[in-house]
Amino acid sequence: MIISYKYPIFPNKVTAWKLAENLDACRWLYNRLLQDLNEAKRNGIKLKTYDSQNMIPSLKLTNPKLNLVYSKVLQMVNYTLWSNIKGLSTSKKNGRKIGHIRFKGYGWYNTLNYNQFKIYRKIEGCIKAVIIKREGERWFAIVQADQEPQQLPETGEAVGLDVGLTSFVVDSVGNEIENPRCAEQSEDKLVGLQRKLARAVKGSKNYRMIKGKIAKLHKRINCQRDDFLHKLSRIYVNNFDIICVEDLDVKGLKEKGHNNGMHRSIHDASWSKFIFMLSYKAQSAGRKLIKIDPRNTTQRCSACGSIIKKDLSVRVHECPYCGFSCDRDYNASRNILLAGMEQPVAPIEPKPLHHISLRQVLAMKWEAAPFRTR
Repeated sequence: MIISYKYPIFPNKVTAWKLAENLDACRWLYNRLLQDLNEAKRNGIKLKTYDSQNMIPSLKLTNPKLNLVYSKVLQMVNYTLWSNIKGLSTSKKNGRKIGHIRFKGYGWYNTLNYNQFKIYRKIEGCIKAVIIKREGERWFAIVQADQEPQQLPETGEAVGLDVGLTSFVVDSVGNEIENPRCAEQSEDKLVGLQRKLARAVKGSKNYRMIKGKIAKLHKRINCQRDDFLHKLSRIYVNNFDIICVEDLDVKGLKEKGHNNGMHRSIHDASWSKFIFMLSYKAQSAGRKLIKIDPRNTTQRCSACGSIIKKDLSVRVHECPYCGFSCDRDYNASRNILLAGMEQPVAPIEPKPLHHISLRQVLAMKWEAAPFRTR
């Protein structure tokens, strides 16, 4: 499996300037290739990946700055563009509402992808790629390596997880994990900065300074969210052999209705990222992640299997057939576990949820684990 390690790097001013210059040259190439592909499409000409790659040598004559960038990096720019095109095409086939691939504005191209390199830090496994990434004013090296999974000892335990907005997760064991609401906590500060940016003269020193502060705040929010998700996903992978979750169409949920507040809350919760982290950590630890059909997990009684329709505002599950009563999300988590394990429903005793605060999750020591896998 491919595992990625993320290391901060600290280039001096000259090196940072050269890296930024390379990024802007790659941005120019991305935009130019996209422009040529759009023109070819309008003229009824169908191009392939190798056609646009063959354009790169001639484009070096148009923009000599491309000669300063390693040729393999330029080829990866072309690969990235075609990867975006294929992703958009797949979304369209799946019935998504899609637009067009956008051109990259200044400062919006932030990765240099090397698939040939020399690296002096010892990394386990076979190194596949090194990515130099700019995040605001900081630089990182992301090393992707192919490694064998390291299995954890079996626990003999299984769990069902129901993700939500009121609580981030309620599990079938009876734990209720508090929603961190990272973006919501910084909303007032972000709105204040955005108002200042709107009043500033575009392109001025003050404008750039405020824009930098906004980018820094967004980065802080993302780091807080990732810290929480990494630690929570690690808790479940360490303690359960089988983890059952709903196969949620998060993007589809965002597209439904016109409730912007709900859309922001779903985006802030980052359910997809949490399930993604569970997936690769489970794979590397020899655990099993099971995704089940989310239909009726909330409406079905986990004690007798009857369907009891209820609105989202109803937070307590009460079954008129068997008399079972419990928290709505706990009932859903039990249904997720039963569906994942393909077990029939069986009578159970109601029990109160055990609330786990955000502080308890964040108190966990940061795992010495890979930054990302796929």
